[in-house]
Amino acid sequence: MGLTVAVARIFDLIFLILFITILLTWFPKINWYNEPFRSMKAFSEIFLAPFRKLIPPIGMIDISPIVAFFCLGLLRNILVGLFASMGL
Repeated sequence: MGLTVAVARIFDLIFLILFITILLTWFPKINWYNEPFRSMKAFSEIFLAPFRKLIPPIGMIDISPIVAFFCLGLLRNILVGLFASMGL
């Protein structure tokens, strides 16, 4: 169960960082060049950039984070299920 729990917790941490970063984009006074915002933004872009290339914004709304959360959730469920079925 150790690897299964570790993978689940890593994905939970990724989701949390993505969620906080997305929420912070609603505040225009955030200076993204200061820490810890710069690191959060850089980390989030690893996961969001591929989806932003595929899905253009609809007006002023960027729906790529929704697709990213869906795909990452699907990947999390597959990996956790696979590791759990193997007894890891």
